[in-house]
Amino acid sequence: MAEARRQRQPHCLITIAATQGSVPRRAGTKMLVYSDGKITGTIGGGRFESLVIADAIALLRQGDPVLKSYPLHDTATDSFGAICGGEVTVLIEPQLPSPALTLLGAGHCSRALAHLAQTCGWHVTVIDDRVEAVADFPAQQRLSSPQAPDFIAAKSWRNDDALVLVNRNYQLDRDALAAALKNRGMAYLGMMGSRRKVRRVMDELLASGFQKADFAGLRAPIGLDLGADHPAEIAVSIFAEILLVFHQTSGRPLLLLESLPSNPAAHALIPV
Repeated sequence: MAEARRQRQPHCLITIAATQGSVPRRAGTKMLVYSDGKITGTIGGGRFESLVIADAIALLRQGDPVLKSYPLHDTATDSFGAICGGEVTVLIEPQLPSPALTLLGAGHCSRALAHLAQTCGWHVTVIDDRVEAVADFPAQQRLSSPQAPDFIAAKSWRNDDALVLVNRNYQLDRDALAAALKNRGMAYLGMMGSRRKVRRVMDELLASGFQKADFAGLRAPIGLDLGADHPAEIAVSIFAEILLVFHQTSGRPLLLLESLPSNPAAHALIPV
């Protein structure tokens, strides 16, 4: 299970929760079912196990755990032909991968963003061509490679992926962005930089053959306008924007008028 989580591979934890009568395995027996139908362990084999595997794969699309009983006798209306004589109650728990953040660049802001994302339970990958920069970087996956565009082009991006370009110079971000625009699929794509840098990158990509429509959905310059200055504050502004995109929310304050203090002079302290 730990390896499946590290690989961000969807799977279900199957546990025999209760048994009655004659059954192949006792309560507490566990098995893992992966999204491709492969398994680790066994809860008894045969038609019973194949039905549980099919139910587990179906539940991976929904994400909710289910407690289900399977009759191993031919007297039940939902019998599937087993004649052991007992009944097995199985807990099927989908284990969906955590969202993933891929950082291109291992600088100060990238490091702060990685810390924040991991605190929130995200899987973090960092890519930088400087070996020393990624050596102690806070990430589950560290890649020291000068070929970040190749990584982007080869990866199968999903709707729980965020890709953030925070390289140390605009040429690296430009080449990485070109690869990302050709292989979209991530829920969030953002690039750090001043407006001047962003405009230069876009102009060079437009000159190379990209169209303005290709930049739709790109977040650049990256982050929400929070007045952030310190790398940790900048990380908050970026991650808040990523969450906003992932959850499709407005980002508006949740302040209610009823929560305002009774002292009118204090109202000016609360942003509306």
